[in-house]
Amino acid sequence: MPLSVVLDGPAPWGFRLTGGKDFNQPLTVSRITPGSKAAAANLCAGDVIVAIEGVPTTNMLHCEAQNRIKESARRLSLTVERNESSLWSPRVVEDGKNHPYKVNLEAEKQEYKPIGAAHNRKAQPFVAAANIDDTHQVVSSTYNTPIGLYSSGNIQDAMQGQIRGLALPKADSPRTLASIEDSDVYQMLQRDQEEPQEPRQSGSFRALQDFIDSDGTRPIVTRTVKAPATRATPPTGNLQKLPVCDKCGNGIVGTVVKARDKYRHPGCFVCSDCDVNLKQRGYFFVGGQLYCEAHARVRMRPPEGHDLVSTFPSA
Repeated sequence: MPLSVVLDGPAPWGFRLTGGKDFNQPLTVSRITPGSKAAAANLCAGDVIVAIEGVPTTNMLHCEAQNRIKESARRLSLTVERNESSLWSPRVVEDGKNHPYKVNLEAEKQEYKPIGAAHNRKAQPFVAAANIDDTHQVVSSTYNTPIGLYSSGNIQDAMQGQIRGLALPKADSPRTLASIEDSDVYQMLQRDQEEPQEPRQSGSFRALQDFIDSDGTRPIVTRTVKAPATRATPPTGNLQKLPVCDKCGNGIVGTVVKARDKYRHPGCFVCSDCDVNLKQRGYFFVGGQLYCEAHARVRMRPPEGHDLVSTFPSA
């Protein structure tokens, strides 16, 4: 049933509006500010606004509804539809209006309707049972079990399948034993105890016993066992193929520096006089030795009283 709500101005009115034709939802009050003019006029959240100042809001957009509310400066008249269901509210009502700040937490009294005396006053455990035969019954405490829908044949098959995994079936004996003396195992043990057996001896003791029994005429046959000889491990083929450093005489593993027909370690590739590494410096052979440029010039300097003359081969 539509209700008429009148708010005395001026703005702000103290409520929030949602919905509209552009949202495919009716214009609805979503929030009421406590202590505002909307709360004083008993406007409630959830009220559907049917008309604003007498204008229906069926085809009204959200922005149009906002503009029409803003145009009402002194007085705002709204027609709303309110749900008539009774809801418990903790608000305190004074003079027919909800107080904006006081809260009442007292529960509303409800009408007591007894449901009768035949109902279950105490919770009982749920038990379901199914009959296997006239004298045996299977009881299950599982809630909502369908055991009552099974037939007696199906229950017996299920029980046999469960018991089969717990106990192995006994093998049928070919014959019935009247006493323990008829057992094959017992007879075998008795036979082993009654028949004498020669004592077991090692080969060395057996050869010594034969020598004693023959009064020394039969030689003792023994086998000579040699201790395993330890052989020196021959050098591997890879070590024999390693190049040998011309300076230190050791094999070169890894990076090799080759100067003419001689091999050296990168650390041994130095001048014979000053031990300067000749990498990226240039090297000179004088008398089969490596030298830097400065010491090579000293080694090649002519003796005193002689001049160095450059000669060119004839064409």
